[in-house]
Amino acid sequence: MRTLFANRGDAGRQLAQRLTGLIGRENLIVLGLPRGGVPVAAEVARALAAPLDVFVVRKLGVPGHEELAMGAVASGGIRVINQETLTALHIPRKAVDEVTAREEREVLRREGLYRGDRATPSFQGATVVLVDDGVATGSTMIAAIRALRLAGPAAVVAAAPVMSHDAYAAITAEANACVTVRTPEPFYGVGAWYEDFTQTSDAEVLACLEAGSKSTPPPVAATSAGR
Repeated sequence: MRTLFANRGDAGRQLAQRLTGLIGRENLIVLGLPRGGVPVAAEVARALAAPLDVFVVRKLGVPGHEELAMGAVASGGIRVINQETLTALHIPRKAVDEVTAREEREVLRREGLYRGDRATPSFQGATVVLVDDGVATGSTMIAAIRALRLAGPAAVVAAAPVMSHDAYAAITAEANACVTVRTPEPFYGVGAWYEDFTQTSDAEVLACLEAGSKSTPPPVAATSAGR
């Protein structure tokens, strides 16, 4: 098996090449899903000359097997549940609610940590590029898309360097566009396609956001995004 990306920076630059049709789009903003999606989003924002911000989403891990997602929660009180997983593993509703409450607290904590005194940007009428470092099940990205829809954006473009085939199909049904570099089969997992998949620290997220929030898009004619 050959890796696709040296690290998240390399992945972000490769992903940005698939998003150049958005350069010059009016009211464009790039949102990274923390933690790992933020350094990828930083490269995308830099390439598109767009401001960078963060959108907090948390996976709901199966109790005892937290690496397996049974859903996700996002800013705005949005919860996405994978009913097939609950049924297959006989997970009781009480367990789902307990995990949800814990992860909702973490969403609030991370919003305070990453945003600080900065106001949440307005997404009304914006073209939002929502970026993660990879997508396995799609539940986290879908939760973010649904939460963003409540803020009235003109379009939501979901983007990640690598996605599973199933996730790509599910996200395509939710977003205005779904953009990726590769959908390898078999998928194995997001980290399998990176040479360096070291966990992103909060300090790295904050550094990316500090630099990226100062970017502004250039006043050129708008174009459309392509896959």
